[in-house]
Amino acid sequence: MPIRHPLLAGACALCLAAVSACSLAGGVLEDEAREPVLIAMPDWPGGQANAAVAAYVLEEELGFEVERVESDQESAWDALGDGSIQAILEDWGAVPDKAELYVERKEYVVDAGGLGITGHVGWYVPRAFAEEHPQALDWHHLNEFADRLGGRILQGDPQFATRDEAIIEELGLDLRTVPAGSEDALVEAIHRAGTRGTPLLTYFWEPHWLATQVDLAEVELPGYYPRIELRKYLNAEFAADGGEAAAFLRNFSWTEQDQNAVAELIAHEGLTPSAAAERWVTEHPDAVDAWLAG
Repeated sequence: MPIRHPLLAGACALCLAAVSACSLAGGVLEDEAREPVLIAMPDWPGGQANAAVAAYVLEEELGFEVERVESDQESAWDALGDGSIQAILEDWGAVPDKAELYVERKEYVVDAGGLGITGHVGWYVPRAFAEEHPQALDWHHLNEFADRLGGRILQGDPQFATRDEAIIEELGLDLRTVPAGSEDALVEAIHRAGTRGTPLLTYFWEPHWLATQVDLAEVELPGYYPRIELRKYLNAEFAADGGEAAAFLRNFSWTEQDQNAVAELIAHEGLTPSAAAERWVTEHPDAVDAWLAG
């Protein structure tokens, strides 16, 4: 059996302590001890743009590993509450019961501030059609244009939660809802109508990268779809102990135009989210510096 010498063991312990102190001072062990930052990755291009740019800055500027976790809004809130996701970067207020549960009642989640973007859902027609028929932008006159609009309002995925059928009934409109089948199909139909100048009434939302290519005009509805300040949320433990990563995500905010530019690279030009983020970050160093300095 080897003989352990107390003095030698003590000296080694002191050496290890000194080495550990030096390593900590130099940031080596601190870097090794960092856990990955877990960010919710939604399925819409704007949300993907947020996550991609935030992840790129965390990785390339701050040296964190980042995992983007694909999740729908309701599941993301549950994951944020139990810590298996640490950040939601674009919340539309679609699941208020979850927000009340985790932010107000259990305090497992904290509000990390606004994203800098106002979200809005509504009914739209191509700008050219609106200029030719300006009364079509007033819902009181929509029935006069129902035939020209095909008697329908186009929607996206049949699973989208909308209020359109209730609006049609309450306002007595001669319209029916027709799903395009998916967001991609909806975008294609809007792009086709916008570029050809054909009549179309569609459910759509802002921000969306398609606004960089197609000019739409909104139909005035009586308060059914309010404007929403899009917000960020962090897991409470991460918010308290996440250091530079949590501070950066609190500071992260940008404009609708910024988000649309990155989302267009992803959805329209076919770049990966990481490649799109790299291009945008490289072209906007001042914005990144402001996030990091803040």
